Amino acid sequence: MTGAVAWLSPREQEIWRSCLHAQQTLHEALDQQLRRDAGIPHAYYHILVALSECDGRRTSMTKLAAEVGSSPSRLSHAVSRLEARGWVARRRDRRNRRVVLASLTDQGFAALAAAAPGHVREVRRMLFDRLSPEQLDALADVTSALDPRPGPS
Repeated sequence: MTGAVAWLSPREQEIWRSCLHAQQTLHEALDQQLRRDAGIPHAYYHILVALSECDGRRTSMTKLAAEVGSSPSRLSHAVSRLEARGWVARRRDRRNRRVVLASLTDQGFAALAAAAPGHVREVRRMLFDRLSPEQLDALADVTSALDPRPGPS
């Protein structure tokens, strides 16, 4: 390692640790709620949501991995579990046999629709109900600045 390290100030350290704790607390609460009420981890819910928002409820595994922030191998494992439930199907693209497409089945869409109300209630309870409109505006600015995905076109 070369070069000087710009160590965090006490204020930056406090903000950083608070950010980590808040993110962990929110993730754990959402994961627990989905496991309890829908029998799936938050990561699987995220996959179902992403597929539900794709044209025709299908996309390539590569694009899906990027959308949900997963490695290809981790996504493949999760999709295998969702396939076993009949919620997702995989097949080769007819035009490019190297591409594997993941599709949200009707059964998977129904499972997502059943899980969504409880999930939204928990998101609202853990995040939106705790913040003022001004805090929500500030949070939107911060998360937009930190989100590596391209913005809306």
